[in-house]
Amino acid sequence: MSTAATEQPSQPTFDLVVRGERTLTTAGIVAREIGIRDGRVVAIEPLGSGLTGAQIVELTDEQVMIPGLVDTHVHVNEPGRTEWEGFDSATRAAAAGGVTTLIDMPLNSIPPTVNVEALDAKRAAASGKTHIDVGFWGGAVPGNTDDLRGLHDEGVFGFKCFLLHSGVDEFPHLEADEMEKDMAVLAGFDSLMIVHAEDSRAIDHAPTAEGNQYSQFLASRPRGAENVAIAEVIERARWTGARAHILHLSSSDALPMIATARRDGVKITVETCPHYLTLLAEEIPNGATAYKCCPPIREASNRELLWQGLLDGTIDCIVSDHSPSTVDLKDVENGDFGVAWGGVASLQLGLSLIWTEAKRRGVELPQVMEWMAANPAALAGLNRKGKIALGCDADFAIFEPESAQVVDVNKLHHKNPITPYDGRALAGVVTSTWLRGEKIDFQNAHGRMLRRGDV
Repeated sequence: MSTAATEQPSQPTFDLVVRGERTLTTAGIVAREIGIRDGRVVAIEPLGSGLTGAQIVELTDEQVMIPGLVDTHVHVNEPGRTEWEGFDSATRAAAAGGVTTLIDMPLNSIPPTVNVEALDAKRAAASGKTHIDVGFWGGAVPGNTDDLRGLHDEGVFGFKCFLLHSGVDEFPHLEADEMEKDMAVLAGFDSLMIVHAEDSRAIDHAPTAEGNQYSQFLASRPRGAENVAIAEVIERARWTGARAHILHLSSSDALPMIATARRDGVKITVETCPHYLTLLAEEIPNGATAYKCCPPIREASNRELLWQGLLDGTIDCIVSDHSPSTVDLKDVENGDFGVAWGGVASLQLGLSLIWTEAKRRGVELPQVMEWMAANPAALAGLNRKGKIALGCDADFAIFEPESAQVVDVNKLHHKNPITPYDGRALAGVVTSTWLRGEKIDFQNAHGRMLRRGDV
């Protein structure tokens, strides 16, 4: 029987009690009763303790109570490009995949989040539409250095910059010297610079991406472009003392220098994404532009080294980089990698994608949740998110790790029905998601807009 909720006739002690043989707490997967009051976890007791609540959820033997995932890399695109995605569709997709908190990127919305007025516009656009909790990154672009402190004071979680063309003209990239200048400013109030690290000069010298050959597209975004740019980020972080974060790492070549920088005391963290950990360049059909993303999906040998980087702690987080567009912009009719939008739609599928691959490798679920919940929450300073622990928000999902699903793109909550995972068989199914102790019903949007320092 699936998760059931029943009313208790006696005077309740808690608003909600969740009981199960498999509850993923900071002590691992254990038999526990979780007491929730006013949206927070206020009791964690051994199973059989008899906690009482206004509502009781009894887990089946097949179910695990897991912390809600935290996805710190999502392009919601509203306002301005809401036909690509929007807060309603994106947060429903996230909730369906067990994500209870996301942080929205400062592009590809119009206006981009590069000043307080644009942040206000984004919050207004999101108002009443978020089924999960949502925060915002600010943007660092040429000429907005004086806007960074104001955005910080208004609650953004850090600042994103590009070291090459971002893909949209309204969010121009920084040269390395400009990035260093902004890093020095951010260091003054301990904010975080998150960087799309590809070097434009290296890409300018690479082959063209035009045509339907995936191998040609891969050659157009060489590992060296990432490696050079990451080296720049490391050195500029070293010189300024700023905190820096490498977005969507795809080149395993960079792992040794990242590890060395950390040993040297450079404040640098790293994320990668499900597409780099589950897909292989060798298996991508020509013309299959649903797979196009930047940096690109690389070879099998590269994927193995990324997994090793996760296991040895060099890579901190796994986040989606959900970067959707309309089907037309993916140029599916012509399959031209040179003109198709670069971005993978996967927000709803991340946990099952990673669990499928992790299970095959003998990696346990608690480790996966470190990468997808606890560590992204820590990156953003979300102290009450990403774990089931006393005092934390009661954000959780009910997950069936032994169940299976086949992805049907037409049944996803994403606004546009295109993803490279269509038809893929995956392990693990999220059966329900709860935000601050309230089950998400996909109809009533009860998510909050988060500010840095709130949690």
